[in-house]
Amino acid sequence: MTTTHYQTGLKTKKRLVLERGVKQLGLSCSDEQIDQLLTYLEMLDRWNQAYNLTAIKDPLEMIGLHLLDSLAVSPMLSGESCIDVGTGAGLPGIPLAIMNPNKKFTLLDSNGKKTRFLFQTKIELKLSNIQEVNTRVEKYLPEHGYDHVLSRAFSSLSDMVSYCDHLLTTGGSFLALKGRIDKTELSDIPKSYMVEEIHPLNVPGVDGARHLIKIVRH
Repeated sequence: MTTTHYQTGLKTKKRLVLERGVKQLGLSCSDEQIDQLLTYLEMLDRWNQAYNLTAIKDPLEMIGLHLLDSLAVSPMLSGESCIDVGTGAGLPGIPLAIMNPNKKFTLLDSNGKKTRFLFQTKIELKLSNIQEVNTRVEKYLPEHGYDHVLSRAFSSLSDMVSYCDHLLTTGGSFLALKGRIDKTELSDIPKSYMVEEIHPLNVPGVDGARHLIKIVRH
């Protein structure tokens, strides 16, 4: 098999895996959105070789562990504005921005190399609904609060609500993507907050438990 035939076959396989996964999540994607997600995947794979954006090296594994894992949050989004704190390579923010073009997403990270990748991704994918911000979360003081504060990055829910409380609008919610539920971690959340919902997520291509935890102010 020639290199060209292999690359064509891999590209077709990635599209099929992504389309099947999106369908299993109960989501509907246009051909243009699938194309954008695959272009993002290609950029992530290419930039990862130089900038170490993710520990996942296999593009097919990235579909489940990154794209579909991020998209699984989409049905839980309401309102108009979201901030993805510690977004890294744009996860879950960029896949969600592609899926929800009518919502605004701020992608915040303190690593300049990662925010440069986000800027380039925004340009190449023509995503007018994202803004990348290169700073630490405690130093970012937006003019208006967000309907959702998203993150896959925080190891502690308590840290997430403590560091990000100033980002949340009245009536907004924190949405944390986590693995197994840790009851101790839940009980450590400050008393001024409450866990409103815990959604088990069945993400195609991802082994092990995944949950979306929704936290609101009391």
